[in-house]
Amino acid sequence: QVQLVESGGGLVQAGGSLRLSCAASGSIFSTNSMGWYRQAPGKQRELVATITSGGSTNHADSVKGRFSISRDNAKNTVYLQMNSLKPEDTAVYYCFADSMNVELRSSRYWGQGTQVTVSS
Repeated sequence: QVQLVESGGGLVQAGGSLRLSCAASGSIFSTNSMGWYRQAPGKQRELVATITSGGSTNHADSVKGRFSISRDNAKNTVYLQMNSLKPEDTAVYYCFADSMNVELRSSRYWGQGTQVTVSS
């Protein structure tokens, strides 16, 4: 079993900052990519950012220059630093990890989601 636990969501005013964390634990042999999606009410899930085990990152155009993804491989944890938040960033944020378990089976694992609300 592999579990991802998210933290750090909440309510913030426009222009403010939040930092999301997502820790993977359980029967993990290795983890390749980790990242974040978000889903706003009535909209499709959107890829926000990804990071490989080597540290290569990609960010959606909508968050470039404002959000920054990072990870701590020793802790199997991925972070999303969100600055200059806008009301349109309001969504449920989901982390994922592409991990191989101790049985050498690869899967994409998901966090439970954390709500981010940005007030205008």
